[in-house]
Formats: sequence, structure tokens, C-alpha cells
Amino acid sequence: MSAFNTPTLRRGLLIASGVLVLDQITKWWILLSVMNPPQLIEIMPSFNLVLTWNRGVSFGLFAMGTDLGPWILAILALVIVGVLLFWLRKAEGKLIPAAIGLIVGGAIGNVIDRIVHGAVVDFLDVYWDSYHWPAFNVADSGITIGAILLVADSLFSGRAEKG
Repeated sequence: MSAFNTPTLRRGLLIASGVLVLDQITKWWILLSVMNPPQLIEIMPSFNLVLTWNRGVSFGLFAMGTDLGPWILAILALVIVGVLLFWLRKAEGKLIPAAIGLIVGGAIGNVIDRIVHGAVVDFLDVYWDSYHWPAFNVADSGITIGAILLVADSLFSGRAEKG
């Protein structure tokens, strides 16, 4: 079986596709229906829907005030996606392909936003009292959960074998 046609690769790509589709559907729904016009919608205590435009990376870091900024960040994200897809071809087990799929789907979702809108559409607002976590979206959630899974795997995967 070719490295390009393994169950592991298919699993990772299926998860990436699911995150990408869910991300884009929710962003378009927010833009075209929910936030037209932009507003703050209280869903429950500690959770709102808002519309923000992230011109940087996570939490607005590295925001660039130039027209090239979104393109530079998109290219960087696509390079990272390429590296992750190479890793996915060789990944084993179920956790690593799932984690890589979550990250790849989220990264591509945010790249699409940068190309189409010049910024990433964020709309989920979680807060406690007066502290608001930076607004985020489905893609950001996939990237974060995928990264946490990769770190957890690297920390704990060999413990059962060693002990």
C-alpha cells in the first residue's frame, strides 16, 4: 500500500476536511446572517457571539498593517500545512493523524479567510467576569485541540511502554 493511500492518511485528511467545511460554513453563516449588521449576541453567561477581524495569528499576534501581511501569513501557514501533511503520511496510530488533521483543517480554513477577506473571521467570545479570551472560530479550535493532542502524545505516549 502506498504512503499516499493509507488508512492513517485518509483519517487525517477526513478530519481536516471536516474541520475546514465546518469552519467555513460557520464563518459564512456568521457573516451573512447572524452579524448582518455586526452586533454582540449574548448566548449564555460567559459566552457571546461577536464579529472581529484578526489580522495577525493566534490572539492577534504579529498583525501587520500592510497589504502583504495576510499573504505572508497565508504562505507561512501553507508551508506549515505542507510539513504536517508530510508527517501525516508517516504517522501511526489514531491520535497523531487526528491531531494533524485538526491542525491542517483549521490552518487551511484561516488561510481561506486571509485570501478572501484579508483577515480571519473570529466570532466566539468566551469570558469570565470582565476578562474576555480573544475571540476565536472553529479553525482556531481545531488548531488548538490538535496542538494539545500532539503535546499530550509526546509527553505520555511512551510511558506505558517504559513502565
